[in-house]
Amino acid sequence: MSRRLGKLSAGVATTGIVMGAVAVLTAGTALAATTYATGTVAYMCNFPGIGQQQLDVKAQFDGPTSIASGATATPTNISGTATINATINALLNAANYDGVRGKANMPITITNATPTSATVTNLNVPTQINPYVPGPRTFNIVQDAGTGVPTFTAGTPGSATASLGTTINAPLDFHKKDGSWTTWNFNCTVKNTNPAQNRAFSPSITIT
Repeated sequence: MSRRLGKLSAGVATTGIVMGAVAVLTAGTALAATTYATGTVAYMCNFPGIGQQQLDVKAQFDGPTSIASGATATPTNISGTATINATINALLNAANYDGVRGKANMPITITNATPTSATVTNLNVPTQINPYVPGPRTFNIVQDAGTGVPTFTAGTPGSATASLGTTINAPLDFHKKDGSWTTWNFNCTVKNTNPAQNRAFSPSITIT
């Protein structure tokens, strides 16, 4: 999350990245679009002043309902949310932080398509500065004109499934109550759980 990380509001849980309406390049034929979304995925992140804490992320994008084998598609309208719990929100407030801005870099993986892994770069984290309110808080993440979105080529007939990667990087600026900004390289790694978390976007993409 490079420049402009958005609103810390009720829970990172809505960092659900909307990888929006996919532009499909197939012999000029427009295909119907479907919204693909993850559930909540927990990451452990290095927060300024308070160390490793949990961030709950959700993401989504629009893509083709189905795509021909060998055709290409580029996700669009990507968006997401990241939610912190009430305790982390209170700790950030105690450390005099009340906002954020920046960019987010979100790796993704995909089965039965190439490349099998790629990174959506420079998702916008708009400036979000808010007075402290007890409870969870959510940061918004959105695609804008500066976002770098990879193009994927469909594999063999069947289906393809995209998933969030195991890491997130976000060069952020955290806002302090005195009006100053603190630059912070925000790094997250998916939380180890048993069983492992489901990071997949649903439904799978049909390949014909």
